Amino acid sequence: MAQGRSPRVPGGAAAQPSERDRIIDAAFSLIAQQGWRRLSLAEIAAEAGLPILTLYRAFPSKAAILCGFSRRIDEAVLATPLDSAADAAGEAEGEADERPRDRVFDLLMRRFDALQPYRAALEVLGRELPADPIAAFCTGAGLLRSIVWMVEAAGISTVGLGGIVAVKLTAAAYLATARVWLRDDSPDLAPTMAALDRRLRGIERWFGSRRRPQPGSTASRV
Repeated sequence: MAQGRSPRVPGGAAAQPSERDRIIDAAFSLIAQQGWRRLSLAEIAAEAGLPILTLYRAFPSKAAILCGFSRRIDEAVLATPLDSAADAAGEAEGEADERPRDRVFDLLMRRFDALQPYRAALEVLGRELPADPIAAFCTGAGLLRSIVWMVEAAGISTVGLGGIVAVKLTAAAYLATARVWLRDDSPDLAPTMAALDRRLRGIERWFGSRRRPQPGSTASRV
């Protein structure tokens, strides 16, 4: 199994969440409680304790809230550079040049960690979104955009045919692993880690063999 998994992404230290965060949190709380299909924007505004005009200005639709949630998870994952995470975990300096697959593994496991508080709502969305084509399209497009950033953050180019294939195969590996994660009640997510490692091993030839860009490098990086 890939080594060097980073510590869990912190839940955030802001004392006062932004209005957008309050809306996202309210929406996901209600999704977990009552589902997605019948959830109204007015209910989300009331749960967030905000006027509906404030919700409209932040998110013009329920699908937009899902996109905002995806972006928030991306920011949580990308907030700590891989080098900093490795230093915090006490890893040897030589591991800065580990295989691209290991860096992708680390970033996707960070993503599952960041999603842990929302697992109940995500289970509901997995069942109900297929009946909402607009929201499903938004979610699918958002996932591909997120995977592009994960792959780029791992130091792997997403340019050209090879990059496109790498992104799509990584997205497929992530979705397959997510089905394991949704059922994984272990404290260390070992089954999820094993499933993700197995999937990434099957596609790692598409990641190339480039070393991670170092600070000050002219190579493309996030």
